[in-house]
Amino acid sequence: MPRHLKRGMDASAIKAADAKVRETVEAILADIEARKDAAVADLSKKFDNWAPANFRLNDSEIERAIAQVPKRDLEDIKFAQSQVRYFAQKQKETMHDLEVETMPGVVLGHRHIPVNSIGCYVPGGRYPMVASAHMSIVTARVAGVQRIIACAPPFKGGPHPAIVAAMHFGGADEIYVLGGVQAVAAMALGTDAIKPVDMIVGPGNAYVAEAKRQLFGRIGIDLLAGPTETLIIADDSVDGEICATDLLGQAEHGPTSPAVLLTNSEKLARDTMKEVERLLAILPTADAAAAAWKDYGEVIVCESYDEMAREADRIASEHVQVMTRDPDYFLNNMTNYGSLFLGARTNVAYGDKVIGTNHTLPTKKAARYTGGLWVGKFLKTCTYQKVLTDEASAMIGEYCSRLCILEGFSGHAEQANIRVRRYGGRNIAYAQAAE
Repeated sequence: MPRHLKRGMDASAIKAADAKVRETVEAILADIEARKDAAVADLSKKFDNWAPANFRLNDSEIERAIAQVPKRDLEDIKFAQSQVRYFAQKQKETMHDLEVETMPGVVLGHRHIPVNSIGCYVPGGRYPMVASAHMSIVTARVAGVQRIIACAPPFKGGPHPAIVAAMHFGGADEIYVLGGVQAVAAMALGTDAIKPVDMIVGPGNAYVAEAKRQLFGRIGIDLLAGPTETLIIADDSVDGEICATDLLGQAEHGPTSPAVLLTNSEKLARDTMKEVERLLAILPTADAAAAAWKDYGEVIVCESYDEMAREADRIASEHVQVMTRDPDYFLNNMTNYGSLFLGARTNVAYGDKVIGTNHTLPTKKAARYTGGLWVGKFLKTCTYQKVLTDEASAMIGEYCSRLCILEGFSGHAEQANIRVRRYGGRNIAYAQAAE
C-alpha cells in the first residue's frame, strides 16, 4: 500500500479557496456582460493598473514591440513555433474525412471542420508565458481557424515584447494587451470593441480557469487548465538532485502548483526531500516554489512499478515525468495523464517550451476523461448522410417507422411513412406500422 512521507494541504481548505474564486468570477462576468467596455477598462485598471485608450495593438505598435526583442530571442521563438507547427501538422494528417456506403444506396460520412473563431489567452502575471502563444495560436492556424485573437496581460506597464512577437509570428489576427478574467470574458461575450469568438483556449490561473468553466456552453473551451501540476515517477536509477530539480522546476509556477514524487525507493524519497530544501535556499523563484511545496507537495513510497502506475492513475496529474529503468512500462500501463515525459533525458520544461507537443493540458484530475490541447480540439467532426435510391429510402423508412412508434413518436414515424409511400409504392401509415 502506498505510504505518504509528505502530504499537501487538506482537501477542505482547497475546496474553500475554490469557492471564493467561483464567487469572484461570477461577479466579474456579470459586470462585463452588463457594462461591456466600461467594465473591462475598470477591471483592467483595478487588477493590472492598465487603462489604455485602446487595448488592441495596431500594426505600428506590434512592429515597435517586435523591434525590442533581441535577435536570438526571435530566432528561438521561431524555432519553438516550427516544432509546434510540425507536430500539429502531423497530428492533423491522422484525421481523415470519411464517406462510406453502409448498404446499397445509403451513404454516411463525416468532415473535420475548423472552428470559425477563437480567443487565445496567454498568461503573463507572474511570468510572461511566451510559449503559450505557440501552443494555442500556431495550433489553431494549422487547424484552419479563420479568425484568431489573442490576449495577454500587461507586463511592467505595457505589452510584453516577446509575447507580442510570438502572437504575431504565430498568426494572430488581433492582439490585445488585456489580462485575467476580463480578457477571457471580453473575448467570449464580446464588447463594443471586441467581436466575440466561438471558443476560448489557453492556460491560466485559478480565476481564468474558473471563468472558462462558467462560460462553457455559451462558448467552447479547450479544457479547464488551472495551476500547473507535476508528478515524478522514479526508482533508484536516478538521484535526489534530479528529482528535486524537476519538482521545483514546476512548483515555481505558483503557490498552488502540486508537485508529487512517487517512488519505490524510500532512500530516494528522503534524499529528494533533503535536496528540495537545499535547492530552495538558492532558487531565485523560491518564494513561489517553497509555498507550493509546503502546501501542495507530496512524497509517496510504493512497493512496485504496478503500484506506482495505479497510484499515478489515481492522481491523474497534468505532467508525469518518468525516470525509471523501464519508462515504457508506464507508457504501456498508465491511462490517466496529461502528457508523459519518458526517461531522465527529457523533462517537463522541454514540453512546456520547445519540443513540439502542446503544453495546455488537463489539471485537477481531468486527465481521467480528456487529453490536452491539440489540433483536433479546433476541428468539429460533423456527420452527414445521403440516401441515393428509392429502394434504400423505403427500406430504411420501414425500420424507422416501427422504431418511432415503439417510442411513441407519431410525427417522427410519419416522416418515414411518407417516404415509404412515395418511394416504395406502398400505402403504409404509422398506425399500420404499429401493428
